[in-house]
Amino acid sequence: MMRTNDGGPRRIVVISTGGTIASRWQGTGYAADASGSDVLATAPLPEGVTVEVVDLFNVNSSRMTSAHQLALLRTVHETFADPGVDGIVVTHGTDTLEETAFLLDLHHSDARPVVLTGAQRPFGTGDGDGPGNLYDALQVAASVRELGVLVVFDGRVHAARGTVKTQTLAADAFSDPSAERLGRVGFSRVDVERLPERPAPLSLPDAALTVTPGATDPGATPLPRVDIVTHHADGDPLFIRAALAAGARGIVLEATGAGNATPEITAAVADAVAQGALVAVSTRVPAGPLAEIYTGGGAVDLVAAGALLTGTLRAAQARIAVLAALLAEGDGATDPARRTALLRRLLEGPVRAEPALATGGSRSASAVVTRA
Repeated sequence: MMRTNDGGPRRIVVISTGGTIASRWQGTGYAADASGSDVLATAPLPEGVTVEVVDLFNVNSSRMTSAHQLALLRTVHETFADPGVDGIVVTHGTDTLEETAFLLDLHHSDARPVVLTGAQRPFGTGDGDGPGNLYDALQVAASVRELGVLVVFDGRVHAARGTVKTQTLAADAFSDPSAERLGRVGFSRVDVERLPERPAPLSLPDAALTVTPGATDPGATPLPRVDIVTHHADGDPLFIRAALAAGARGIVLEATGAGNATPEITAAVADAVAQGALVAVSTRVPAGPLAEIYTGGGAVDLVAAGALLTGTLRAAQARIAVLAALLAEGDGATDPARRTALLRRLLEGPVRAEPALATGGSRSASAVVTRA
């Protein structure tokens, strides 16, 4: 569905959550404390864009919790209940941005975009990248439709799925190591080079309707625990068993190679599945898909034990997929077999779309409009 340029202003809501883009010097280091309005004041607005700010919370993203992410998910859906809103920009810390973006995307069914951005250099610094990233994110949010949740950073547009933080400090912080970028933004234009691959969206989980970060409600149902366990030389089943003992309902095994571990770990995975836990296998290798190649504790045996391979999703986003499957009671996933089938769909995603070129007004992908 293409949006026509009717000449009217684009109304964008900026939801502020903290991170480096909102961080100021605290005497011994930086921490998030600037308001969304303060952050917005550092960036010029694209022509034809009006902005409203929602200060949701203000945390360094290394302190992000599932409760924070679900509160943001709820706020996004509440914001889009207003048909006059054209798009949403979320300012977020970079450490866990890839997890939040993927959770939002798994539940995003609206044609209007959600764009996450942030900064690698703190608020108010002379060489800060936050203002430019925010300007670009506003431009993208005002320009595209039908692309789901996006990450905009350093002039690049990325799909939420598969995009991870690949640089600790450099300005070009994000990429999908297994796929090309989605597009680019600059000089008041947005060019989309391919369409994202996205599974059918999930319904909003019931937990998102009631959870509040930091609140204690004795009557509330605890959010499901999902742990990540990394395999390495001398790796053993200890932490898989510890996760189960701690009450984990889901485990992501960050395996080696194309999804390989040991016979002992495979046996622990089989035990976890028998106890009703969802187990997904990712890899610590930066790029490429998982594959059933090796036995002797490899992916062949892990799949036979009941684990699911994560395709090109890495551990942090695979954990989000497991969490989403566990929260998806409204999607018929209370039955273990149906829950496993749902997780398989979230991990595999649809077949990758053919590349689509969108430059200026010619050969535009149907999902995008480029505004001069």
